[in-house]
Amino acid sequence: MVPEVAEQGGTRSTSALGRAVVADALRPVDPVGAAAAQRDTSWRQGYLTHFRRLVEVGLADEAAALGVARAGLASVHERMRVRVDDGEDDRPLAEAFTARPGGARPLRTEVVTGTGRPRATLSLPLRGGRLEGDALLRQLDDWLARGILEPAAAQAVRTVAAEPERLRLEGRRVVVLGAGAEMGPLRALLGWGADVVGVDLPRPEIWRRLRPLAQESGGRLTLPVSDPGGGGGASGDGGGVEGADLLHDLAAVADWLTDLDGPLVLGNYVYADGATNLRVSTAVDALSAELLGRRDDLALAFLATPTDVFAVPGEAVVQSARGYDEPAAATRLLRPALRAVSGGRLLKRNYAPGSDPGLNDSVVPQQGPNYLLAKRIQRWRATAARRDGVDVSLKVAPPTRTRSVLRNRALAAAYAGAHRFGIEVFEPATSNTLMAALLVHDLTSPRPPLRPPWEEEADGAVHGGLWRAPYDPRSALGLAVVLGVGGARG
Repeated sequence: MVPEVAEQGGTRSTSALGRAVVADALRPVDPVGAAAAQRDTSWRQGYLTHFRRLVEVGLADEAAALGVARAGLASVHERMRVRVDDGEDDRPLAEAFTARPGGARPLRTEVVTGTGRPRATLSLPLRGGRLEGDALLRQLDDWLARGILEPAAAQAVRTVAAEPERLRLEGRRVVVLGAGAEMGPLRALLGWGADVVGVDLPRPEIWRRLRPLAQESGGRLTLPVSDPGGGGGASGDGGGVEGADLLHDLAAVADWLTDLDGPLVLGNYVYADGATNLRVSTAVDALSAELLGRRDDLALAFLATPTDVFAVPGEAVVQSARGYDEPAAATRLLRPALRAVSGGRLLKRNYAPGSDPGLNDSVVPQQGPNYLLAKRIQRWRATAARRDGVDVSLKVAPPTRTRSVLRNRALAAAYAGAHRFGIEVFEPATSNTLMAALLVHDLTSPRPPLRPPWEEEADGAVHGGLWRAPYDPRSALGLAVVLGVGGARG
């Protein structure tokens, strides 16, 4: 059962899908912007403007922001299709949970109970060591002073560090979709003694890594297993094929998660390359919507990418402007020449002075419109679910040296040179532990009152400095690549 893009003139085009979804999302609140998106015939070059507009229209109007989210989700669910069996016609996405492919197999449950002792304190891996206690608090102060994270993020981590009993998440089970993902919280949560449900592909190398991790931890890992035959997974102690493919086993995963004892937190940490990322993101959103209809004890969790468009608070704009107006001596000498020879394209201000909120556009064009739409679906679901009374944790995660990033030479070089412009790029172990601590804080704190969607997205962000740096990120990207080429090769 495979989510596919809808037919467009006899061909399957993710560009046509993205253009149509963005236009549909804008149409209820910005008909002019919707028409501009629909007419854009160079989508892979022009998408940046339209994705920015999706955020702009909701800044002063909470109803407009919610309208964009709901219309965007409705369009994705209408335009994406499922193919149940090869040779059959595509069906509406809603039928993913009722139609059964011929080779479908139900999932059963296997539990791995760790024999280790849960970590009793919050410690953060950083540069080969681990920070806890006063050292951790000093690091938070340093990041805060340099504008690497938002104040609410630092305060949340301080709270969890002071109340480490939160780490076990008593009474909650966190479903980690993408259990083996570098940015996922599985390792940290198991180490803290939490009850984790792991879902990832039925690939032996994934489960050969995750099973010993769970066995040595102080937590408990619940995983789906299917009977052998017709798949290439790893055999666990109880026999069978460990894991499940969200693209092909979506209905079986939904049934399996429906039957698990709760309350459940459905955490979306999946990633795939290219257009597959959009398909799997759609599958997870369909799963989320389905489970929200089946269960009344479901919370949702997401990590937003920092390389997107976000509204940011006025104090971030002030710090950015201060950095621009008071540059280092070398930058003060070189910047006029760089701006002159580039026709003003290099080292532009991050924001117009006095903007409140500011609009930070850190989209990296090389990541493409499919990636951005996949991540925007998650933000839309978070916004809509919050208004429907669902507990939601959505946090902006920092730029991180994941394998997928480092495979892209330009991105790897940009990350290697980013520190020259006030941007801190994190190692995966630091990122996933830090973001797991923020998830714990969200899940163990009272539900906050509703605020405008842009404020909820900005709350507790760990953006690596992109929001508070002096320069518009894309205006510094080329220089960061040049300066980082040597470091990326190393």
